[in-house]
Amino acid sequence: MRTTSTALLTDHYELTMVQAAIRAGTADRRSVFELFPRRLPTGRRYGVVAGVGRALDAFERFVFDDEVLGVLAENDVVDETTLEWLSTYRFSGDIWGYPEGEMYFPYSPLMIVESTFAEAVVLETLLLSILNHDSAIASAASRMTWAANDRPCIEMGSRRTHEEAAVAAARAAYLAGFATTSNLAARQRYGVPTAGTSAHSFTLLHDTERDAFTAQVETLGRGTSLLVDTYDITEAVRLAVEIAGPELGAVRIDSGDLGVLATQVRQQLDTLGATKTRIIVTSDLDEYSIAALAACPVDGYGVGTSLVTGSGHPTSGFVYKLVAREDHTGELISVAKKSKDKISIGGRKYALRRRNEQGVAEAEVIGIGQPPEDDGNDRALLVPLVRAGEVVGREDLATSRARHLSCREELPMRARQLSRGEPVIPTEHLDGTL
Repeated sequence: MRTTSTALLTDHYELTMVQAAIRAGTADRRSVFELFPRRLPTGRRYGVVAGVGRALDAFERFVFDDEVLGVLAENDVVDETTLEWLSTYRFSGDIWGYPEGEMYFPYSPLMIVESTFAEAVVLETLLLSILNHDSAIASAASRMTWAANDRPCIEMGSRRTHEEAAVAAARAAYLAGFATTSNLAARQRYGVPTAGTSAHSFTLLHDTERDAFTAQVETLGRGTSLLVDTYDITEAVRLAVEIAGPELGAVRIDSGDLGVLATQVRQQLDTLGATKTRIIVTSDLDEYSIAALAACPVDGYGVGTSLVTGSGHPTSGFVYKLVAREDHTGELISVAKKSKDKISIGGRKYALRRRNEQGVAEAEVIGIGQPPEDDGNDRALLVPLVRAGEVVGREDLATSRARHLSCREELPMRARQLSRGEPVIPTEHLDGTL
């Protein structure tokens, strides 16, 4: 099966920069690019790294095959010399990065790309587009699952976003603690568990609600979840237990005052003997509404629109900047953008999470030019992802998911607060730049 190239998932100017650099004789200068956030989304206390695995998959398919070269030639994007260079393009350098599931803070060096200028600059848009999206979803999902405590969250936002973004969002949500997704492509590609039963249309299809519930129970078993708010909730719950018995798996409420209704439905279920039947709520939930339902008899949450749009922050604001390059003597020198409000910090970075004696995170410590000193209880953050052009940092999604849960527990307790606030730990550069 032919593998589709990802080389055109980029911006026009990436290739025109390569053309100009080739002509100037600077394309092969040794360079270091850094992917990082200048800030967290307003009011957020931490961010979650996601999309690394997808980025590595896309990196391996970043080749300028005949079809791609034909598009570039036909549209006069670059000249013949550049087309010839692109035809043999293979990244030969190294990439380091924060692994998936890790936390990040302002100026965390999430990815370090070391190679020639031309080899590294063309990866900018590809890496940013994947990590900006997936990290935004994972960051929102992490807040939601923390607010839910031990109650499971179900991702069900596929119909609220682009079809491919839906698959990536399901993966990122699972990484950050969601239990299942409704998206079958996410199951196929990434092994994310899927779940689902029926919508209101199924009830409306039948002559009566009784007919609909009977058909679903006979097909899916007594452990299924019945949607009870198509008509009258009280009557629907009574019917549901009558048809499925006390073994009924769950009822789902998709409208109204969810807290009040959940309390009423719980009382009714218990009175009918369905004490183990769970209550699942849906209907435009986000982390705030989940937290507001904490004291209510709710057993699980279905989240859609808010999740796949990053709960108000659909991108992470990551940038990809040249921070070091070879000079005319062959030495690597620091370079940095210093324009107003868009400050970058030059130099090859190293990062560790400073922790106290109890293992609680205290600071994001960034070394410039050399690694920060570990005082014995700290944790290095950058891991090798690509070495000499070959992917070495691939891992399964279960590992990334476990890492996230572990790293999140490492944060100070105030990280759980949903109120607007500053990053839960400071970012410290060893040279005192910030």
